[in-house]
Amino acid sequence: MAQEEGDAGRIQQAAANMQELAAQGRGGTSGAEALARRYFQAIDEHDLETAVALWAPGGRENVRGQIDTVAPDGVRAFIGGLLDAVPDLRMQVLSTVTEDERCGVQWLLTGTFAGSAFNGIEPTGAPVRLEGVDVLTIRDDLVQSNDAFTDSMTFARQIGMMPPQGSTAERGMTAAFNLRTGLVERLTGGEPSLVAVGVWVVQGQPGRCNVYMIEDEGGVTMFDAGARTMTRAVARAAARLGGLRRIVLGHGHTDHRGTAPALGVPVYCHPAEVEDAEGSGGFRYWSPGLSALPTPHRQVHRLLHRYAWDGGPVQIAGTVSEGDEVAGFRVIELPGHAPGQIGLFREHDRLALTSDCFYTLDEWGRDSPPHVPMEAYNYDTGQARASIRRLAEMEPAAAWPGHARPLTVDVGEQLRRAADAG
Repeated sequence: MAQEEGDAGRIQQAAANMQELAAQGRGGTSGAEALARRYFQAIDEHDLETAVALWAPGGRENVRGQIDTVAPDGVRAFIGGLLDAVPDLRMQVLSTVTEDERCGVQWLLTGTFAGSAFNGIEPTGAPVRLEGVDVLTIRDDLVQSNDAFTDSMTFARQIGMMPPQGSTAERGMTAAFNLRTGLVERLTGGEPSLVAVGVWVVQGQPGRCNVYMIEDEGGVTMFDAGARTMTRAVARAAARLGGLRRIVLGHGHTDHRGTAPALGVPVYCHPAEVEDAEGSGGFRYWSPGLSALPTPHRQVHRLLHRYAWDGGPVQIAGTVSEGDEVAGFRVIELPGHAPGQIGLFREHDRLALTSDCFYTLDEWGRDSPPHVPMEAYNYDTGQARASIRRLAEMEPAAAWPGHARPLTVDVGEQLRRAADAG
């Protein structure tokens, strides 16, 4: 009962403080800045209930990287947890900037991490000295929202969770991280390679998937989206080449739409590929459970589709068809492996980007002569052969497929042999 009376008293005092603050706000200092300063003063004085009472019910507290919650209960839990974790906490306002109903506060927090656990981290007894910025939106003499930014890395160093800056331990940790990054890059996609004027390729595993970056109005258009495992590699490549403008899918199979859902740009494909790009990724016409694949491949491919290749369905923003222009290339229709498979052809250097019109790798991912894609994955193998013949008749100087190595010598003749092979 005594505890409840004490809480009621503190809440009443908080209300009185708010009234006093409102009166102050009608003086020389803006109401927003006055209330912001009172809020930080309450935290500095460990007056939790006054701090909470300055919030509008339902107001949003978003401390980047730590918490996103609402008043009053969420704010009470967060500030109360901070005061419990740092019993001698002091909160100093260093500067403020106010514009209309928003007040930016630069603050300095000092104290000792010697109380209770904070965000699941047990206290270490380490001194803490942190700076940060809160941007409070204040309306009707109450905090409506707060967007807070602080240096979590410095806090982690100060409490011993991260090694000191410049220390041997930090250098070792950095070296281990860079080693891991290099290994991941080699496995999932390395640096973009320039393969023709304004055209780069990023190749990654599994399946030696090729993703093409085509120079386009200060950025790049991406042709085919490769495997999901390549997402970071292609995002990094696109950023270095001026930024990704759009993605054009050669077809909608899982290993060619894989990165597209994560890259946040419009995605296009042939009208006959929309169903698969937005749906099953090809499984609708493959044999159930990939039963048409040989036994040793079937289990492996099931795992690859689920855990490596497929990034999931992607929303299609529009479609492209035969004769359309894409970043200086002409769309050519090459159906068979997929019902609406397309390639891109550039007239002046006779460069063809062909998605899965043909393969230059075998079922184990090893280099091989060009051949028709594996029948178990084809929508119509006869049509696939016809598309290879059509491509051969165009006599490309170089033909880059959806996987593995390109054809650059006697391209037309190699393609004709591939189409006619048994």
